[in-house]
Amino acid sequence: MTGMSARWRPAVLSLGTALVVLAAASACAKSEDGDTPTAGGAPASAGAQVVQSAAPGVPTCTLEQFGGTKVDLKTAKIGFSQSEKEANPFRIAETQSIKDEAAKLGITNLTTANANSQFNKQISDVEQMIDSGVQLLIIAPLNSDGWDSVFAKATAKKIPIVTIDRKINASSCTDYLTFIGSNFEEQGKRAADKMAAALGNKGSVAILLGAPGNNVTTLRTKGFKDQIAKIAPDVKIVFEQTGQFSREEGQKVSEQLLQSNPDINGIYAENDEMALGAIVALKGAGKKAGDVKIVTIDGTKGAVQAIVDGWASAVVESNPRFGPLAFQTATKFFNGEPITEDIIIRDREYDESNAKTDLNSAY
Repeated sequence: MTGMSARWRPAVLSLGTALVVLAAASACAKSEDGDTPTAGGAPASAGAQVVQSAAPGVPTCTLEQFGGTKVDLKTAKIGFSQSEKEANPFRIAETQSIKDEAAKLGITNLTTANANSQFNKQISDVEQMIDSGVQLLIIAPLNSDGWDSVFAKATAKKIPIVTIDRKINASSCTDYLTFIGSNFEEQGKRAADKMAAALGNKGSVAILLGAPGNNVTTLRTKGFKDQIAKIAPDVKIVFEQTGQFSREEGQKVSEQLLQSNPDINGIYAENDEMALGAIVALKGAGKKAGDVKIVTIDGTKGAVQAIVDGWASAVVESNPRFGPLAFQTATKFFNGEPITEDIIIRDREYDESNAKTDLNSAY
């Protein structure tokens, strides 16, 4: 990359589009003061999401098009469905972000549910919220497919659905309102750039795949493979297996990897939890920091610290602080403003050049 700091490379680059920084503080912030620490210890401004303005002609949706009714968020009944238990730092930060922003805005009727990685439970959770009379749904989907029963119920009652961090395969402005999240394919490409640089464009690489059944795994894999083939054809992918986005599974899969491929040069983990599990496996196998290059995606403090300690080469962030943007989007929608079908945030990167100084920006 030239002419732009690696840590602020946009997730999507479109000619003629500008980058817009949201005038929202970090979702975990307790105050609007930029020097006030968040729950993670970073200044509020350090974790603020940044979005790229939509290119001309991108489909949008208004309240009139959707057919819903204007509501006041402060008094509305709102439901938030989390897909995974709050053991993963990403999920902890994401859920806290929603709760903190709701409290900041004076929203008094927020119902939350956690599916604990059980898709049938998430569907049931959301259907129960609809039956209870929610007027807005914010969903962090476990899977990208299988939401038909939810759409049928929500559409009948004209309840807008905002999806965050994972996309649902459906029709915007009909089944759901908008998706807010990262460009996952671009994240994979950026991880490939970092891996190729770490390996000097040559070597063998393993992929710790995320959980199957969602677009995050599919696109992070595609982006990485396509980019490696393009820029570093002498980097060979010799192993790939799902670690279910879990630290424990990441460790188990990496232990299997090291038995079958003891001379592996690099590991691309599709989230930080699997990367941290891989580091445990590497230590158990007698490897030293830097023997195997690790590139991962998320931006948790543990992973960024691993760069400082020499165990990881780079981390591409996936910012979980969705609260301000989710509620700002809902407010605009209920005020009659057009909402684009995708609201793409851009994510920073961490490597040895900034990991130590920017550690407090991680979550």
